[in-house]
Amino acid sequence: MSRTIFDASIPNLLLCRISSFLLRMFGWRKEGNLPDIPKYVMIGAPHTSSWDFPITLAYAFAFKVKVFWMGKETLFRRPFGRFMRWCGGIPIDRTKSNNTVAQTVQLFNNLEKLVMIISPEGTRKKVGSWKTGFYHIADGAKVPILLGFLDYRRKAGGFGPLIFPSGDMINDMEAIRGFYETVTGKHPELESLVRVRMISRFH
Repeated sequence: MSRTIFDASIPNLLLCRISSFLLRMFGWRKEGNLPDIPKYVMIGAPHTSSWDFPITLAYAFAFKVKVFWMGKETLFRRPFGRFMRWCGGIPIDRTKSNNTVAQTVQLFNNLEKLVMIISPEGTRKKVGSWKTGFYHIADGAKVPILLGFLDYRRKAGGFGPLIFPSGDMINDMEAIRGFYETVTGKHPELESLVRVRMISRFH
């Protein structure tokens, strides 16, 4: 994995302080605690606005957690591609049928520490169901799922409980759905239902 802004000690320290200050200044609260474990998948939901990205980064710095995230390849074109990678971004080519789940599971297996943020909606638009890649990655890598959130109604962001995949995705999704029922995105009308299709592929 390439070095990111989280690896630079002086900028990282400054950004931690600046992010915490800005969150407080704009009325955002920190809730929950990071688990004391080296590897996990973190859900980023609901995803309804471009503002989710900078606010999520601010929370990552405020909580002092090094995160990686996957985004569509177009986000990594010039002139912002290098910056996106520096912020922990990993480009995904959605036009190809590459096995992103298997590759990400292998990445988890190869690294001692890894926190991967995944937005199950896959887009800011309203969709009929969540993509299931986040679950299959966690299940395949034998790591838990941390329920991360941004609640614009309460101006609160942080972390909920850990979900350990049991292999029964439908049952596990009930627990995940119960948590996000009370979380409101910036554009509630664009929020997608927390549900999955029995047959789904992660692109």
